Amino acid sequence: MKKILFPIISAFILSFNAQGQSVPDTTKADPSLKGQYQLMLSKSKTLNGYKLVNPNRMSAFWQNVRDTLATDRRQLANATRKIREQEQNITALKTQISGKESSLASTNAKVNEISVLGISFTKSTYNTIVWSLIIGLAAALAVVILRSAKHIHEARYRSTLYEEISQEYQNYKTKANDKEKKLARELQDERNKLDELRSKR
Repeated sequence: MKKILFPIISAFILSFNAQGQSVPDTTKADPSLKGQYQLMLSKSKTLNGYKLVNPNRMSAFWQNVRDTLATDRRQLANATRKIREQEQNITALKTQISGKESSLASTNAKVNEISVLGISFTKSTYNTIVWSLIIGLAAALAVVILRSAKHIHEARYRSTLYEEISQEYQNYKTKANDKEKKLARELQDERNKLDELRSKR
């Protein structure tokens, strides 16, 4: 008897459930796919451990899944297109930067170049040559001054009998000393400047 009643009751429940499923469900709690899935499960009846799913709900859920996938694919295509455009822009900008760096390097080379008598020198080489000449001339001048002082000293020693010459010699010596001090200060100033230039390098 129970075996006969069970199929009848099952058929009755299935037909009742099918009639109830013909009406589309308008209840929407969570519009996300997960929310729709949970709603579909909650609205489904359970029979012998199996879920009886409303075909209309299943169709609506499947349509929403397809729409979501289509939207995601469109967004992915748009993002991929934007990434490609940005990569092209980056490549173009890198090319522009490379050209500007090359132009800047060429301009810096021209700025750092000095032409003297048709011969090109870098500023550092030119400064080295100029300061070497200045130091050489200063050294030669110092030698000349030292030798002159020696000769003046000898002349003063020999001209003790001539007061007038001695007086002129004294005046000359005073001037020579002043000039020597002045040149020594200038030489020291030039050496200080040279040291400053070397320290800046």
